[in-house]
Amino acid sequence: MTPSSRPPAPFPFPDLNLVPFPKLEPKPEPPDHHQTHLGSAGPLDPLLPPPSPDPGPHPTAVDVESAALFAEYLRLARLFSAASADHQHLSLVPEPAPAASSSAIVARKKRKPRSAEMVRASVYDELHVRDDVRRARITFNSLRSLLLRDEKKGDAFEAIWGKRSRADLKAATVMGDRDLWLHRDRRIIGAIPGINVGDVFFFRMELCVLGLHGQSQAGIDYVPASRSATGEPIATSIIVSGGYEDDEDSGLVLVYTGHGGRGSNMLKHCTDQKLEGGNLAMERSMNYGIEIRVIRGLKSNRSPIGKIYVYDGLYKIVNCWMDVGKSGFGIYKYKLLRIEGQDEMGSGILKLAEELKVNPLSARPAGYLSLDISMGKENFSVSMFNDIDDDREPLLFEYLARPIFPVEAFQGKANADAGNGCECISNCSADCYCAKKNGGEFAYDENGILLRGKPLIYECGPLCRCPPSCPNRVSQKGVKHQLEVFRSKETGWGVRSLDLILAGTFICEFSGIVLTQQQTEIFSANGHCLVHPGQFPERWKEWGDVSDILTDYVSPNFPSLPSLNFSIDVSTSRNVACYLSHSCCPNVFVQFVLFDHNNVSYPHVMVFAMENIPPLRELSIDYGIGDESVGKLTM
Repeated sequence: MTPSSRPPAPFPFPDLNLVPFPKLEPKPEPPDHHQTHLGSAGPLDPLLPPPSPDPGPHPTAVDVESAALFAEYLRLARLFSAASADHQHLSLVPEPAPAASSSAIVARKKRKPRSAEMVRASVYDELHVRDDVRRARITFNSLRSLLLRDEKKGDAFEAIWGKRSRADLKAATVMGDRDLWLHRDRRIIGAIPGINVGDVFFFRMELCVLGLHGQSQAGIDYVPASRSATGEPIATSIIVSGGYEDDEDSGLVLVYTGHGGRGSNMLKHCTDQKLEGGNLAMERSMNYGIEIRVIRGLKSNRSPIGKIYVYDGLYKIVNCWMDVGKSGFGIYKYKLLRIEGQDEMGSGILKLAEELKVNPLSARPAGYLSLDISMGKENFSVSMFNDIDDDREPLLFEYLARPIFPVEAFQGKANADAGNGCECISNCSADCYCAKKNGGEFAYDENGILLRGKPLIYECGPLCRCPPSCPNRVSQKGVKHQLEVFRSKETGWGVRSLDLILAGTFICEFSGIVLTQQQTEIFSANGHCLVHPGQFPERWKEWGDVSDILTDYVSPNFPSLPSLNFSIDVSTSRNVACYLSHSCCPNVFVQFVLFDHNNVSYPHVMVFAMENIPPLRELSIDYGIGDESVGKLTM
């Protein structure tokens, strides 16, 4: 299913592309640290002094550590700046000689200042901009993974980066220096093109890269008075971290506490807040009727930092007042109401998904036709939900968790090395037999996340001596999330997860009766329902592609894969993957894998996440059929 196009905002706000803000007499605003060195560059320029040491209104979790992280971010930026001036490029690994440069980073462009021009994106090509956002997120995640991998090389890593620190900060720094941050040329008021309500992010710097929230520390993002056309600050987004003593958050109604009034690393106030900086910006946005993007920070055991950020949509500030906080000092409070007509809040969906995993019939009393159509054949249950009509089609098929390959797949020269396996006693190393089969590097990190796609991946098999915990055993272990087959008005039957799925994570495998080319021709003529793996476009090339960063990046071409002429018959036996809907802008992709045999003509057809996929969002794949719609399986 293609992402639904977001309609133009129906809200009664001025069109910022046509009409300038009406001039109001500004309230006095003393100079603040965010505005001191702006000049021709925005407050996010990592080569400028850091913002005010005040960590903003929500210092819990990530915000408490952000001052140290931002200092490290600045250090890395200066390192890149100096290296670019001296050498015009950097390398993720030390260069043995200029002629043998490896992974050279594209020469640093002149950094664009963060614009103060405010616009509202009301009409755009949803598919195009969604693809741009996804491309930026893939670059960020792929570069972060490569940096983590290189960090484990010890001296080779420190020769370039120096002190070890957060890879997400380094990735954001490199992308900023290469002009890969989105929307640096304008400040978007309201919805950001290509970012949907409910989208989930694992790192705060990713919000900056995408232009969703432009402050690496502060909870309030705003256009400073020194750069605003009216001479007044204008707020555009806030991050609600939760747990702050004076906040009141019921979802649709939010009472948000202003910033300032705290000492260093203190959660409680020690002095009165002032109506300046972000606080004044919130008050001005209320008076001008400017909608505010709200991002909520939530604890999560699926996040590398124990926290996720979910975009919950647009709110309108309806009231602002000075109050006495629980610490006894004056604080500014802002009441925000969520604007109607938007998709359901991502934070609300996350909460519902957790309830469904514990007690589905209590959370959704009607609609479940089966709590596990796999009948225990998968590691986790695969539920079936239909609250639209009386269609029960998935119950008519035998659930087949693993494909059944033809005898030809296990015979002949094509499988001559089937008797070989690695001799690793513990987890596999970079010089073992299986690593060499993969071209000298494994496809996954230590957490089982795909580092970059390949034409084919060899996982350790049953003849390998390494333990089940080996990082090169990923997709063979089967489903790792609670999936649900559900009835959709748009796509017929679809698939969604009750878990948050991280980008690069294995999801499921296409299963059925595998047919040879000759059998495929016969069964196709008889109208059997077939999946043709050879038709899937090479979306795996997109995962791990850092060509925007590395001048010599080449998409992997080893291990090689021949043309695939087999098919998978799902006419009588199938699994959850067979209900994935089609999209030309998918959120999952196919990666071919071998582990239980070595016949490259019959690889396993594995499905991986192309982006972070929130719970209950439909999974979509590109079947390679253009814009044709796919209802029931007829590929």
